[in-house]
Amino acid sequence: MIRKKLNRKGQKRCRFCTKEGCPRPAFIDFKDVASLKKLMSPQGKIHSRKRSGTCAPFQRAISSAIKRARIMGLLPYVGDN
Repeated sequence: MIRKKLNRKGQKRCRFCTKEGCPRPAFIDFKDVASLKKLMSPQGKIHSRKRSGTCAPFQRAISSAIKRARIMGLLPYVGDN
């Protein structure tokens, strides 16, 4: 049985992590709407870790920052359909 080799080119690095590793505590500013919109789909859904390429601590920080921005009225709950 032949198995496919995993593509190393397809892996994305976390854009928030440094060469030394993931800085703790992971914090994303909820007032930075431009960078948060890049991590959302046009329908207003949060991109998954696989799609955005972020690590687990920063994915949790991104989701809480997006939810805070939605509550404050900076980001919409749904897209512009």
